[in-house]
Amino acid sequence: MFGTLTGRIGVAARSALLVLSYLVMLVAGALGWVGLFAVAGLAAVIGEFALARWSPPSQLLLEKVGLSFSYRQLTRDLAAVLLVAAQVALTGVELSWLLILPATVWVVSVFAGALSTMIDRRDPFAAMVRNIELGPMRSVPRPPSWAAAVAGDRMPLLNLLLVPAAVAAAVQHDGTPFLVAAVVATAATALVGAIIALTWVRGRGAGPGPLMPAVQRWLDTYRPEVALYFAGPVKDVYQVNMWLAPTEALNQRAVVLMRSKEAFLELADTRLPVICVPAGVDFMNLELGSIRAALYAANVGANIHMLREPGTKHVFVGHGDSDKQASVNPYSKVYDEVWVAGLAGRERYARAGVGVLDSDIVEIGRPQLAGVHTFGAESVDRPFTVLYAPTWEGWLDDDPYHTSLVLMGERIVKGLLATSPRVRLIYKPHPLTGSRSRAARTVHDRLVAAIRAAGGNPNASSLDGTQHLVITDRTPGLFDCFNQTDLLISDVSSVVSDFVQSQRPYVVANPAGLSEDEFRREYPTARAAYLLSKDCGELEKIVAVTRAGDDPMTDARRELKTYLLGPADANPMDRFQEEIGRLCR
Repeated sequence: MFGTLTGRIGVAARSALLVLSYLVMLVAGALGWVGLFAVAGLAAVIGEFALARWSPPSQLLLEKVGLSFSYRQLTRDLAAVLLVAAQVALTGVELSWLLILPATVWVVSVFAGALSTMIDRRDPFAAMVRNIELGPMRSVPRPPSWAAAVAGDRMPLLNLLLVPAAVAAAVQHDGTPFLVAAVVATAATALVGAIIALTWVRGRGAGPGPLMPAVQRWLDTYRPEVALYFAGPVKDVYQVNMWLAPTEALNQRAVVLMRSKEAFLELADTRLPVICVPAGVDFMNLELGSIRAALYAANVGANIHMLREPGTKHVFVGHGDSDKQASVNPYSKVYDEVWVAGLAGRERYARAGVGVLDSDIVEIGRPQLAGVHTFGAESVDRPFTVLYAPTWEGWLDDDPYHTSLVLMGERIVKGLLATSPRVRLIYKPHPLTGSRSRAARTVHDRLVAAIRAAGGNPNASSLDGTQHLVITDRTPGLFDCFNQTDLLISDVSSVVSDFVQSQRPYVVANPAGLSEDEFRREYPTARAAYLLSKDCGELEKIVAVTRAGDDPMTDARRELKTYLLGPADANPMDRFQEEIGRLCR
């Protein structure tokens, strides 16, 4: 029942159902209603698993309203204790142990969590580096990974044993099953707590880990002039990946600064030195005075830890120009400059009126597109190739028109698979597809199944061959797909802007059913596009016209390329280098 509700109402409803199960459990325990307690307890356990697996936004909502996971666990344990007290005649000693044992688990958990945090503060992995030689490092005592993983608010999960034990005790009117389960949970908790405590004692006096001073010594020696800064989560690491190659090509000494260990581990291959410092205090203690220009690929709250550097010019480079609202985020006002690809980006900010001054906008082109071939595709020894690259559902997952995937995806894919003569389909969804919308995830799964049934590769890692492909990993990259593409089908997104570099035909989905004039006026990147309505009735004709080479949009695409990406004769990498040099001087 937790998975059938969708959208904002669904998030709230799933949260409410879970809270209700705990409330019923508590009341049933207090009144001694064994059957209702058992049903509510089972619902609570299944609900916790369901939210963790399928509805993280519901968990986040509960955290925001103060009903954290720890409070829910405490409610569960209290309900179990109340049920036993209501159904079992206990002696004074038994009643004391009934209360002391579950409480001991919580006390040990609190102190173990505190000690684990203190150990982490002196952990040599408070920072992580790549392509940097820091020399030999002394080791700092660390607890076993399994003990570190459960220390803190996860330890009371051991008290989950109390729920079935309470039911058994209530049915038998004998407190022994509950006390045995409580002793087992307490012993296991004490073992973990002892390991954490002994590890903390062994490391006493060691002070902070050795890595942070070593990182600072490296910074003092290398003295980077440019920093590519990324504080986003691992799911958004593609945003910084697209700037690695242009930053590598700079004449100035550059470094990548990151804030998420998970994102650090998923960062694409690069020759640049990379430093990851997750903790804000540790990062702000670094001396970064040599950095003259900091480049930001995403607008996130932790950018403030770098923005506070007074001697640095802070530049928002983003992760792709598009007509979506994300490309004109009011947060952009905090930067010294905002760099866009072409005149389209400048005019987009002017229309949005979000407070970014025109004098702070710099047009640099798109240095990432140097490897995108103009006109002819990379190989002719293959069928006509169509790339379907829809955007994701966006932060407002109740907006049905943000992506074509939900309303049009199946028509597009099935129409292309049925086309005669055969076309080759490459389906490359946005990396965040399905992360907020269950409907988007469901449609995505159906598309993958349809492509598999048509003989395609549902997990392609190469563009070789002539079969249909589904590409969901980091490689092959989007720009590699461009070079194999004769026709792109996408949504209002930066994918369209970047594909214009190739000068090949492209289609933009119009799921909202806007008139052609209104759509092109609202979304300038579609000025040279074929438009595809919700019923996809134009798809067959568009494929036939573009495959035959009788393409009336050629001149419009040439003009749009200049508008979106800057003058055709300007080398965007040279422009990028020129502006970096200006800031560093």
